[in-house]
Amino acid sequence: MDLYFLIKTLHIISATIVFGTGIGIANFMFFGTRSRVPAERAFAARMTVKADFIFTLPSVIIQPLSGAWLIWQGGFLWDDYWLALTYGLYILAAICWVPVVFIQIRMKALLERQARGGALDEATYSRLFRLWFALGWPAFGGLILIFWLMVTKPTW
Repeated sequence: MDLYFLIKTLHIISATIVFGTGIGIANFMFFGTRSRVPAERAFAARMTVKADFIFTLPSVIIQPLSGAWLIWQGGFLWDDYWLALTYGLYILAAICWVPVVFIQIRMKALLERQARGGALDEATYSRLFRLWFALGWPAFGGLILIFWLMVTKPTW
């Protein structure tokens, strides 16, 4: 296998991790933090934050690096319309994801405090949860469109 196909494979795997981990941990966070058991809610939030740092963050870093290398080595034009759309959608996903990470950390702290017997600030938690949920949709949709652009490479 030559280097191009090795980097392309890494790019595809890291894209799959970003997308799959995003769906998986969003599901885990959404349903896990709805439990009535404070320790279960705190565990779900803690594992969500951990998964984002272990899996998503490295893949989010690998994506633009491997993508740039593939563009350079693959002979694509940096300003091809489909690539420009991809850059914009990736930036949109990142703009949504970065605050989501901080929101998850804050939600985790609130839920861990509750699990230790403290009071949960329901209003703050509900506001954070709604924002977390709302930010997930444009990021998710953007990643789906990126996959479509990568596969089809449309020539409009």
